[in-house]
Amino acid sequence: MSHQSDLIATDIGRYLKEHEQKDLLRFLTCGSVDDGKSTLIGRLLHDSKMIYEDQLASLEADSVTQGTVGDEVDLALLMDGLKAEREQGITIDVAYRYFSTAKRKFIIADTPGHEQYTRNMATGASTCDLAVILVDARYGVLPQTKRHSFIAALLGIRHVVVAINKMDLVGWSQPRFDEIVAECSEVVARVGIADPYYLPMSALKGDNVVERSDNLGWFAGMPLMEHLESVDVAADVDLDALRLPVQLVARPDLSFRGYQGTIASGLMRPGDPVVVLPSGTPSTVDRIVTFDGDLDLAGPGQSVTVTLADEVDVSRGDLICDPAHLPSRAHDVDAHLVWMATDELVPGKQYLLLGGNRFSNVTVSAVQHRIDMNTLDEVPAGTLHLNDIARVTLSADRELLFDAYSQNRTTGAAIVVDRLTNVTVASAMLLALDDSWDRSPDTHLERRRSQIAIDERVARYGQQPATVLLTGLSGAGKSTIATALERRLFDRGRATIRLDGQNMRLGISRDLGFTATERSENLRRAAEVARLVNNQGLIAVAAFVAPHESARERARELILPERFIEVFVDTPIEACRARVPEMYAAADRGEIENFPGVTATYEPPQSPDLVVDGSTEVSAIVERIIDEMVDRGILTSRPST
Repeated sequence: MSHQSDLIATDIGRYLKEHEQKDLLRFLTCGSVDDGKSTLIGRLLHDSKMIYEDQLASLEADSVTQGTVGDEVDLALLMDGLKAEREQGITIDVAYRYFSTAKRKFIIADTPGHEQYTRNMATGASTCDLAVILVDARYGVLPQTKRHSFIAALLGIRHVVVAINKMDLVGWSQPRFDEIVAECSEVVARVGIADPYYLPMSALKGDNVVERSDNLGWFAGMPLMEHLESVDVAADVDLDALRLPVQLVARPDLSFRGYQGTIASGLMRPGDPVVVLPSGTPSTVDRIVTFDGDLDLAGPGQSVTVTLADEVDVSRGDLICDPAHLPSRAHDVDAHLVWMATDELVPGKQYLLLGGNRFSNVTVSAVQHRIDMNTLDEVPAGTLHLNDIARVTLSADRELLFDAYSQNRTTGAAIVVDRLTNVTVASAMLLALDDSWDRSPDTHLERRRSQIAIDERVARYGQQPATVLLTGLSGAGKSTIATALERRLFDRGRATIRLDGQNMRLGISRDLGFTATERSENLRRAAEVARLVNNQGLIAVAAFVAPHESARERARELILPERFIEVFVDTPIEACRARVPEMYAAADRGEIENFPGVTATYEPPQSPDLVVDGSTEVSAIVERIIDEMVDRGILTSRPST
């Protein structure tokens, strides 16, 4: 429904042009039961003259038989369209309504307040830019207020209005308003909502909805409609990292091949370099084609057909990206799940994961914790039930291409589907693999430099500093090889230190578990130690499962490529199982979570410096590593046997 304007009668073309150029704000109302969500939307539309006369007449007639506000028009009936909703006076399903004003276009989602319909609220919030969280002035913060605040933050909604409703029932009391603001501030701060807009109002009476209220003269802020028209959501759009998930390959004739989709983020121009993932094939944008003609510039939200300068293989589900801002790639990733099915989650069961037009087979390899919505505390959980929200680890059979949901709500979102029933059982918000690799130290810290030059250490020890990383499955023989290599080097006068993954977990990393993020952090800490000892001229020998290629590559970058030797101990899993049968049996029974090769993925190195079979003689493997160190100039003279 569009706003009233004299241009409709005098210059319809100009009116349509103005209407087309207005930006769109998607927002939702949420909160506990009977906080007045549907009434607020009805009042918003009524007082801004967005209800047609025949709709208003029907609403007046329905209010006589189904209304809950006496002789007045029950504006909540405008949104509560289901028979069950009107009978019970509650919202069950998400209801959407479009309208516009002279300044902006809007789509409202009216979401249910009952706990059993949390999944419906999450669905409505997934596409919104702003949330209006209603709080009944009589009762203050309730469990559903916390739940919906948490979901709004979880789903990346950065603009929040906390509407303290029914102020007429507390005598328009400013002290009561201030009391609830203090109560709400603790909740929103804890869930991560920054700078919410607190608004006293009465949706039933219309105070501070469209017009300022005389009853709330002590409040100097804007009414709701004015705030909705002025809030700036354009700043939230990412214009740097190009993401174009390919939805369809257009091939109308032999001379044209285009790749269609909606730009999720970033800007695209003809001539821009791009890379197609997962293949990694580089190319250049040739044309940006639309129904109205070619574009010189396209941005987020625009549906386009892109042609590339090169003949490359691009399929549905591929991702066209800016080579300077590549997404994360991993088989194992942490995510927040909102469980939407009546059947409980079965860890280890195979589901389908749909994200960015790509399907993957996926299992929930671990439930790290569930959120207790009454306290917002993290509590242990072995499974999930309807409307539960939890942090889990997902393990996929094909590499996932994604951004953290907090950075990109399109490439960071996915749904989990039951393979047998084809029912969507959960929504997933993917998390960054880890941020500790990129986290900057405090600016007041300064690295202390040694007065002993590295050349002096090389001359003293007869070796170049280096780190040998042995990676492979549990039971592959990494620690045995590392111990033998350390002994060989030490006996021949070399200065070495050995870092073992299990030893790290008994000390420096004893606070870490075994999720993908925590395994990456364990390797990062080891790499930091290795870099420190390398700077002292020592050789570090490290034995870690290190199952993720991305983390191993980050370790190489941290230590320096010229100092890094990656040795893949490629032992058959049958041999690994035979060496540590109890450990693998426990993993098979689900007693050990996130176990690479069983309940989690191990990504073999793509370009290791050396590949050895851990089933062969250890002394022979040590000789091969020594040869590699001599060839690389790490050992200035070969240790005698």
